[in-house]
Amino acid sequence: MRVGVPSDAWVRVRVPATSANLGPGFDTLGLALTLHDELAARVVPSGLTVTVHGEGASGVARDESHLVVRAMRRTLHSLGVQPTGLELVCHNAIPHARGLGSSAAAIVAGILLAQGLAGIAEPAPSETLVLAAEIEGHADNVAPCLLGGFTVAYSTVSGAGALRRDVHPSVVPVALVPPTGSSTELARGLLPATVLHADAAFAASRAALLVAALTAAPELLFAATEDVLHQSYRAPAMPDSAALVSLLRAAGLPAVISGAGPSVLVLARDEGEVEQAGASAPDGWRVLRLGVDGDGAQLAAR
Repeated sequence: MRVGVPSDAWVRVRVPATSANLGPGFDTLGLALTLHDELAARVVPSGLTVTVHGEGASGVARDESHLVVRAMRRTLHSLGVQPTGLELVCHNAIPHARGLGSSAAAIVAGILLAQGLAGIAEPAPSETLVLAAEIEGHADNVAPCLLGGFTVAYSTVSGAGALRRDVHPSVVPVALVPPTGSSTELARGLLPATVLHADAAFAASRAALLVAALTAAPELLFAATEDVLHQSYRAPAMPDSAALVSLLRAAGLPAVISGAGPSVLVLARDEGEVEQAGASAPDGWRVLRLGVDGDGAQLAAR
């Protein structure tokens, strides 16, 4: 077994928040957002030290069960690298358990840090995506986190794949973040095992339209974000979020549940919609006016 980089040499990574589904694109469509976690890792003589600042600092594990550490360990093992010890420092800005891709960011960060520690200066995105999707269970969040922009994730016999596209410059994502989180597992458990053929056809038409709307025709975003596959079924687990989506859409704004929730994402098309979205946030909710991260995860060594 080998150690990639010398002890005390930090490897650093910056990973963006993401919003998946975007209404009709269940487990497929995702968007990278300009809200970032920044992490650093190095090889040390022995043991494991995990330091966390910012979001999640009071609740996340500081041992081998930490998601970044688990992703690092799996990647290092696959590369045949066994460091003597590890030190990890996390500066988190992505809210946890809010549907903004914090787990995907942790997984992508862990993989890239491990690759950096193994001396891989320019990891292959396709290989990283396959591993990240295996750890996460699906690629809708890890794809935009890794690649940036707007992504369409899909599966192949070789694992996950993704197509990346730029977003129309007029689109301004606004995240409305509630004070408490929710469980992705609980949200998934509320989904039916089957859906009507008519609903599947409607969802396919809206998902296809959303690709065009986000990249070239933002005036179609309201129609393109209409969903029948998952949001109504998950509403009992996040009634305040469901009510906010209904309120915003009644006002003509392209609002959706972000990922598995409970955050709400508005794909605003002008400054008026940005202000309207912010003014609609319930008391105690954070309003995050964001951009689209076009670069995705960034690895650096020093």
